[in-house]
Amino acid sequence: MLEELRNMSAAELNEELVTAKKELFNLRFQNATNQLDNTSRITDVRKTIARIQTVMAEQLQAAK
Repeated sequence: MLEELRNMSAAELNEELVTAKKELFNLRFQNATNQLDNTSRITDVRKTIARIQTVMAEQLQAAK
């Protein structure tokens, strides 16, 4: 997973980040309305967002 992220361009990472944030919003909404069965998915998506942001920061630092 992390290796796949490191091979992506900045635009692709940004796209993945937007997608993950939308998914997190939807999961939180489902959780609030008691429609979410697998609540651990929220944690997984949050960790994915953190990974994407970390790789983006690494690429930004490497570009300097």
